[in-house]
Amino acid sequence: MIDGVTDFWDKLLGAQPDPPGLLVLLTALAGFLAVSFRPVWRVARNAVTIAHEGGHALFALLTGRRLRGIRLEFDTSGLTLSSGRPTGPGMMLTLLGGYIAPSLVGVLGAWLLGGNRITLLLWLAVALLLLMLINIRNLFGVLSLVITGAIVFGVSWWASPEVQAAFAYAGVWFLLFGGVRPVFELQALRRRGRMRESDADQLAHITHVPALFWVGFFLIVNLIAVVIGAFLLAGQWLPELSTQ
Repeated sequence: MIDGVTDFWDKLLGAQPDPPGLLVLLTALAGFLAVSFRPVWRVARNAVTIAHEGGHALFALLTGRRLRGIRLEFDTSGLTLSSGRPTGPGMMLTLLGGYIAPSLVGVLGAWLLGGNRITLLLWLAVALLLLMLINIRNLFGVLSLVITGAIVFGVSWWASPEVQAAFAYAGVWFLLFGGVRPVFELQALRRRGRMRESDADQLAHITHVPALFWVGFFLIVNLIAVVIGAFLLAGQWLPELSTQ
């Protein structure tokens, strides 16, 4: 039994072989196309929403607020409710956490992949989805998290190392690119007067700083995350290309 536990931890924490440079490039292209191609984005955006609402929930808990529940909707929108002071640093950070969360998760994933911790990344994703599931308050949200978690777990448990690597890299690239597009969508909806209670507008209300500033803040943070994430991931294939 002890040997089995040791083998499990070795598999979980151990580094996998470097992926081929072509795999890193192709998964980057796949992640970019998934964000750019509207029919795919309409479905895949749900993963970004999960990270978005998870960001609100995490920052709420870290700042001492009480998490009341999370909803994920069929139209890929979401809602995270927490209780506490309606103003102040806690509320501000909770509101900030949503739009930057997918990109920050992407950077964390890129850092793990930079160390070839593919299995660890996949299992951390499953663990975070399970923790989030506890706080889901609607049926679609439960189904969404269960299906997403089952897919990630299935790949981590049964797929070959090559498939695991492709899946992990595509997912991280998707989160890095996918964190940027919702910011443009947010501003487009605000311009048409359809998101008067957006995170940016709520931040403007409690900080007395224009909502456009917060939209710009989201965009800058997410673009920086793309650059950092790409640098971490590119470290896997630039040396390989330089020797060819």
